Amino acid sequence: QVQLVESGGGLVQPGGSLKLSCVGSGRTFSGYDWAWFRQAPGKEREFVSVIRWIDGHTSYEDSVKGRFTISRDNDNNAKINLYLQMNTLKPEDTAMYYCAAGGGDVYKYWGQRTQVTVSS
Repeated sequence: QVQLVESGGGLVQPGGSLKLSCVGSGRTFSGYDWAWFRQAPGKEREFVSVIRWIDGHTSYEDSVKGRFTISRDNDNNAKINLYLQMNTLKPEDTAMYYCAAGGGDVYKYWGQRTQVTVSS
């Protein structure tokens, strides 16, 4: 059974930092790209960042560039640890955050989400 489990969300003041984690298990993930998405209340889910399997290349949504950093490590191809270091957080970063795994911009596996709230 494939599972993606996020953790690390919470309440933080503007300007603060959080590090989200996502553990993927249950199958071999070799070849899968890994990404973070978010969905704010009343808005569509949006892309945040991706790390490509083939070369580790990373991409970011414009509003998080320079503030967020995606990374990945894997004990083996059957268990993946994905991270999102979020610095200089803003109230507009408040959202549910999801990790996802897939390829060709089609994400087959999704986590259950973790809440990030940026507020004073």
